[in-house]
Amino acid sequence: MTRRPSLILLLTALLLTLAANSPAQAAGYRYWSFWDRTGTHWTYATQGPSTTRPTDGDIQGFRFAVSEDSADAEQPRGPAPDFATICANSPAVEGKKRVALVIDFGTVSDAPSGETPPAARTACATVSSDATTAEALATVAKPLRYDTNALLCAIGGYPEQGCGEQITAEHHDGPSVGILTGATAIALLAVAAVRQTRRHKHA
Repeated sequence: MTRRPSLILLLTALLLTLAANSPAQAAGYRYWSFWDRTGTHWTYATQGPSTTRPTDGDIQGFRFAVSEDSADAEQPRGPAPDFATICANSPAVEGKKRVALVIDFGTVSDAPSGETPPAARTACATVSSDATTAEALATVAKPLRYDTNALLCAIGGYPEQGCGEQITAEHHDGPSVGILTGATAIALLAVAAVRQTRRHKHA
C-alpha cells in the first residue's frame, strides 16, 4: 500500500523539475535603435530621429538588431567613428551643417526570415541648419520606411517588411545548475522509493 504514494511523489518531483528547467524564453523586438556619439562612447538617444536636431559636426548612429529594451540595445559596431574621416569628402557649406552617420544593418541572426543585412556603412549628410536627423538620413540612405506612429522601420530599404515586431527566442545554454540539481533530487527520491518498497516486502 506504500508504493503508490512513493511513485506519485517521484513523478510529481520529475514533472516539477522538467517544468522549472524547460528552455527559457525571452521576448525582444526587432527594430532600428538610434544613438548619439558622445566623446568616445555611444549613448542611446533620448529622442527619435524625427525630433532630434543635431548640430554641425555631430556623429549619430543606427543599429538594426533584436533587443529587449533600450538598456539591452546593441550599439553600432565597427571602428570608432571620426567626423573628419566620415565627412572628409564633404566640405563645409555656409548656412548648412554636416552630420556624420553610422548605419549598421546588423547580423544575419537578427535579420527577418529570408533577408540578408547589407554591409555597415557611414555617410556624411549636408543639410539645412535646422534639419532633423531623419531629414539628414533621408539624404544619404533612401528609401526610408516609417509606420503610422512615425517609428523608423527601414533604412535603405532594409528590412523589406516588419516594424518593431516582437520576437520570442529560446535560450539553450546546456545543462544548468538547476537541471543538475533537479536530476540529483530525482535520483535520491528513486533510491528512497526502492528502499521503502524493499522494507515493506521484508516486513
